[in-house]
Amino acid sequence: MTIDWIHFTPVSALAGGALIGLAAAWLILANGRILGASGLLGGLIPPRPGDWPWRAEALLGLILAPVVARLLFGTASPTLVAAPATLIAGGLLVGVGTRLANGCTSGHGVCGLARLSPRSLAATVSFMAAAFATVFLARHVL
Repeated sequence: MTIDWIHFTPVSALAGGALIGLAAAWLILANGRILGASGLLGGLIPPRPGDWPWRAEALLGLILAPVVARLLFGTASPTLVAAPATLIAGGLLVGVGTRLANGCTSGHGVCGLARLSPRSLAATVSFMAAAFATVFLARHVL
C-alpha cells in the first residue's frame, strides 16, 4: 500500500480532529449533551423548547466548517463519482443504521468511546467492519 502524498493533508486533518474533540468536550461540559450529528438533527424535529438553538448552531457549524477549511487550508472541492440514486440509497441506509444503533459514528465513535461506553465500542466496531467490507466489495469484487 502506498500513500497518496498529493492528497494527504495531515495539517487540516489534525485541525479538524482537534476541533471535533474540542466541540464534543465543550458541549458535554457546558450542556451535558453528547455531540452526535444524528442526535443533533433528530432533536430538531419536533422542536423542544430551549433545545432548538444549540442544536441549530451546532448543525450550522457542521455546514460552515468545510467552507472555512477551504479558505484556511485551500482544500479541494469534493467530487462525487456516484449516481444520484446511489447517493440517496446510501443516505437512507445510513439513516436506518443510525436509528438501529441509537446514534451515529460521531456520537458513538468520538463521544461514546471517550466515555468508555461498551455500547459505543460495539457500535463503532460494527460501523467500521461494515465500512471495510463495503470498500473491499466495491473496489475489489464488483
